[in-house]
Amino acid sequence: MEHTALIYTMVLVSASDGLMKDAELRTMGDIVRTIPAFRGYTSDFLPMAAKDCADMLNEKDGLEKVLNFIGRSLPQELRETAYAIACEIAVADGKLEQEELRLLEMIRYRLGVGRLPAAAIERGVKARYTPFRKNKPAANVAAKSAKKAKRRR
Repeated sequence: MEHTALIYTMVLVSASDGLMKDAELRTMGDIVRTIPAFRGYTSDFLPMAAKDCADMLNEKDGLEKVLNFIGRSLPQELRETAYAIACEIAVADGKLEQEELRLLEMIRYRLGVGRLPAAAIERGVKARYTPFRKNKPAANVAAKSAKKAKRRR
């Protein structure tokens, strides 16, 4: 049941903007294959669970039903994990849409993840998904140094 709730969390975030993008689907597969919470779970069941979640979302009050299922099914020790997974799916395509931000807030609230743990999780995900930009950081440092020197004069 916990695995299904974690998958529903990923599908919910991925579908929040109306599309399940390839980058999000790849990230889901990577998460299922690599994080300890999915040990013993075979990724062969991922498509079926994702379809079941999508079907539930299409029902009347589907969002509320999925959120309730996630909240009922996850033990306390996996709630922050679920929030971290949700954040990873939200940034997997390189941008955060308003719908995804609102849904992350709803998930955080439903799972009872406090603001400080949520901020730490969000910061970790941001660090993990920040792309390397060659020469850009040095240019920023040089520009800031020049501004400081100018102010001193």
